[in-house]
Formats: sequence, C-alpha cells, structure tokens
Amino acid sequence: MIGDTVARRASQWCYGGIWGMVTHWLLVPNEPPRLEGADDQSVQHFRPAEGYLRYLKFYFWIGLVAIDVALTIAWIVIFVASPFAGIIITPLALGLIILPDIVAYVAIHLRYDSTWYVLSDRTMRIRRGLWQIHETTITYDNIQNVAVQQGPVQRYFGIANVIVETAGGGAFSPKGNASQSSGHTGLLEGVDNAEAIRAMILDKWKGSKSAGLGDDLQSTARNLDVGPSWRPEQVEMLQQIRQLALRLAR
Repeated sequence: MIGDTVARRASQWCYGGIWGMVTHWLLVPNEPPRLEGADDQSVQHFRPAEGYLRYLKFYFWIGLVAIDVALTIAWIVIFVASPFAGIIITPLALGLIILPDIVAYVAIHLRYDSTWYVLSDRTMRIRRGLWQIHETTITYDNIQNVAVQQGPVQRYFGIANVIVETAGGGAFSPKGNASQSSGHTGLLEGVDNAEAIRAMILDKWKGSKSAGLGDDLQSTARNLDVGPSWRPEQVEMLQQIRQLALRLAR
C-alpha cells in the first residue's frame, strides 16, 4: 500500500509536469472525440472502468517484480565478485531499477486517460493511443455481432470487454486481439457494465433506420398490400441492393 501510494504521487507529479508537456507537445486530446452531425444530447462518452486501471497495474507489478528482482540479483552478483565494480555501477543499477518503473507506471495512467468510447444514436467511435492515435468509427448499420469477453483475471477485477464485429471485421483471438482483415472490429476494453453496454448497442442497432435487417422493407411491403407476393429471395436481393446504394452514397 505504501509503495503504491508513493508511486501514485510520483506518477501524478510526472503526469502533471514532464508528461504533461509531452502530451501537450504530441497534441494528445484530453477530451472525448466528437461525432459530426450527432445530437449532443444523445451522445454518451465514457472511459474504461477504474477496475481496468487496477487490472493494468496488476500486470505492471508482476513485470516490475520479475525484472527488478533479476536486476537486483545481477547487481549483487557483480558486487560480490568485485565490490569496487559493484559500487561503481550502483547508480546505474538504481537507475535501471527505478526509472523504468516510474515511466511504465505513468504510461499506464496515460493509456487509461487517452482511451475513450463514444456512442451516438447512429455511430460509435473508439479512440486510444498516445504516440499514434487510433480512432475507429462504426455505424450501427454494419454491425453483425456484439459479444462480451471476460477472462478469469478480468472477472476478479470486475471488468470485461465488449467486442463489436462488423461486416468484413476480423475474428478475435482468445487474447482479444483482432486478426488482420478488412473492415472494422471494435473493442471496448475494461468496462464494468459490459452486458448493459452490449444491450445498449443492440438497441441502437435495432433502432437504426438503416439497420439492414429488412424490417423497413417488410413494413413497406405491408403498406403496399403486396406482402404475400414478396418471396424471401426477393427481399434478400432488395436488401443487398439497398446496402450497396448506402455504401455508394457515403
């Protein structure tokens, strides 16, 4: 607890000082991305849950202990073999043990702070990254599947991932990484209300006027009183033509 408090204070100092200047120099946005043409009142934006930050720190501490113990053992071996050489390299050893830990700890906070999920009534946008900012915009029209993924460690921290697969999107590996493919696959990492977010995305998907489910075509057919004459293959062909027209209009 004491070590975590000291590291937290150090990271806050670095984040507000040196790292603050770096993020300003790199033009890293500190606000959620805007969706052009969306009704601001219907837009919802949020970051990963705080449990995701603890989840990242969990792996940080595992890596820190493994690396620092190895460096400390190496320094002790050198010191025992040659005390003079051990004294000479002590500042270097301390630098290799302490400074990377502070930088990595701050980087975790920066990764957390720079991740945004934005949902409007027609599209969703995911932004992450510092050196290279990656933004993925997905329209609800193209969504094929919305799934929840949760591993045992994520379950312990009360978080999960929401995977949004689109037409032509890549399949996800067990580690949650999208395979190389055309199209988009959205990943909302480290949320603590994954099922609620999944239900919300599905509701927006179903409520989209151009969801591509054929409901609007079927209702049009009923209004024209020609419902019985429309065969399934005809409806499917109309859906494909409509999807092609939508893509060409964009």
